[in-house]
Amino acid sequence: MELPETLYCVLLGLAAMVLRAVPTPVPLTTVRPTVNPQQGLKYLEKFGYLPSTSASEQTGGLQAQGNLNKAIRQFQRFAHINITGELDEPTLEMMERPRCGVKDIVGTANSARKRRYAIQEASLSLSPAADIVQPYDYVSYQGSRWRKHDLTYRISAYTQDLPAFEVESAVEKAFQVWARHTPLTFTRIYWGRPDLDVKFSVGEHGDGNPFDGSGGELAHAFFPQYGGDAHFDDGETWTVRTPGGDPLCINSTCTDLFIVAAHEFGHSLGLGHSDVRGSLMAPFYQGYTPAFTLPPDDVEGIQNLYGVADIDRPSPHPRPRPPSNDVDVPDYDARGTSDPTTCSGHLDAITRTKNGSTYAFAGEFFWRLNDIGPDPGYPMRINDIWGVAGPIDAALFWPSTGKTYLIKGERYWRFTNAVLDEGYPASMERFRGVPTHVDAAFEWGRNGKTYFIKGNQYWRYSKGWGVDDGYPQPLSVWTGLPDKIDAAFQWKNGKTYFFQGGRYWRFDDDNLRVAESDPQYPRSTAEWWLGCPIQQEPDWVGSQDGEAPGTDSTDQPNGAEDQRVNGLVGGSDASRVSWRGSLTSLCVLLSLWLSRTIQNAH
Repeated sequence: MELPETLYCVLLGLAAMVLRAVPTPVPLTTVRPTVNPQQGLKYLEKFGYLPSTSASEQTGGLQAQGNLNKAIRQFQRFAHINITGELDEPTLEMMERPRCGVKDIVGTANSARKRRYAIQEASLSLSPAADIVQPYDYVSYQGSRWRKHDLTYRISAYTQDLPAFEVESAVEKAFQVWARHTPLTFTRIYWGRPDLDVKFSVGEHGDGNPFDGSGGELAHAFFPQYGGDAHFDDGETWTVRTPGGDPLCINSTCTDLFIVAAHEFGHSLGLGHSDVRGSLMAPFYQGYTPAFTLPPDDVEGIQNLYGVADIDRPSPHPRPRPPSNDVDVPDYDARGTSDPTTCSGHLDAITRTKNGSTYAFAGEFFWRLNDIGPDPGYPMRINDIWGVAGPIDAALFWPSTGKTYLIKGERYWRFTNAVLDEGYPASMERFRGVPTHVDAAFEWGRNGKTYFIKGNQYWRYSKGWGVDDGYPQPLSVWTGLPDKIDAAFQWKNGKTYFFQGGRYWRFDDDNLRVAESDPQYPRSTAEWWLGCPIQQEPDWVGSQDGEAPGTDSTDQPNGAEDQRVNGLVGGSDASRVSWRGSLTSLCVLLSLWLSRTIQNAH
């Protein structure tokens, strides 16, 4: 039952009077920061915001004030505190927080764009605090990542704060944080030289980066090109339990080993610090986290370096779609040439190379793909890099030989990575029994045979022999596929993918039909492989259930949520909502007036 509107106003006024009568709590005394401005400058130098200079140069005013202000603002932006450009109290307090000893960022100090995740690029520095570049979104810099997926580790020195088995358990759990989302495996060894050495040390411990005791820098790690080792300050009090339940933490500050180890191993695998709030790779200590799961920012970063686990391709992470009232903007490559084909989704061919790269071809252009979309600088012209005039008919990769083939008409070109082998191009007659002008070619993981598709037929080919007896066969044998295929290949997860007209299908090699998945196949090639904006269907607004099938309202374009509300509420109810909002505003003003009157009377 609704209250009369006048009574509603009176109750609001009475509530305001009661709240006015409640005494305001006295704030607790704030502990002023112990970091002074001179130490603040050293902090900015140590963590990469300022170039290294001597203390005498700084006190002599040789550090340009403009650069200093930019550095402070960059740190404040990174730490999510008020941006003032001054070493004020909140900034100095943030510098007091326990943190990782690896540098945060090296780049333009006035950049305001979110880093999302940072990936360590090869550098000449031999310090674990090597410079972190600010990447483009979805960039995978290849300068610092492990070239293998099966890594070993050894714990060469333990802390006295915990039993050895608890240290070992926390370290193993921290490695599994990253293994869960990648093809990486981590195996502990007890002797010999590991890929990753884990140890606890105090003070100077041989790497030129001494620890500072309790608080401050908790640990640091080397990036892959420098060995990947992780060192932990044994001047800290380490725990693997909640602080309240550990007797060590009654009179001292405890540090959770698992969360720090998981962060440091992110560096060991090639990730730099992230300025995304809540990211594991943020530089500041986050404390004990029950039921920890790796945040999306960190998942994207590590998968950009190593790919996904042995499961299906992840959900798309499209570029933001422009507002609906804007003119569509075409994609541009690094040279500024308009490329209208990227988000059409149509592919002529897709394949891999010996070094693990994936390449997609359409018309005269090609893209190198990472796990989320094209690498920056693409598309490029096929002829400029591969020496073949596009478009091509098909592409093929043989994992057993590491050779990649581009097929066009009656000829084919053989490559090692993107380098043309001597003696090519050659005639398709070498593929005995295979027709010319094929539509697609791929090696099937189920039997290791090579398949060529043309029109509504396919040919099975045995290496060193030719087309098997009994072929061609109708393409309809591959249950669930369309009657024509533009491209096909086996991806690094071992799954077989077929592409046609801007859509793709994943084949279930075990059950010999198109895979069942949610969302179902076919899916959009542009969205899931080329990183293009998700296409929204506009006709759901005002429908009976008011929701787009299989979508979430937070994914709708700008203004869609307002349209949805109007479609659901309707005209008369919408007017009532508007009227109620106006009345509420009047009641708030009335309550403020009543409370001020009572206060003055006192």
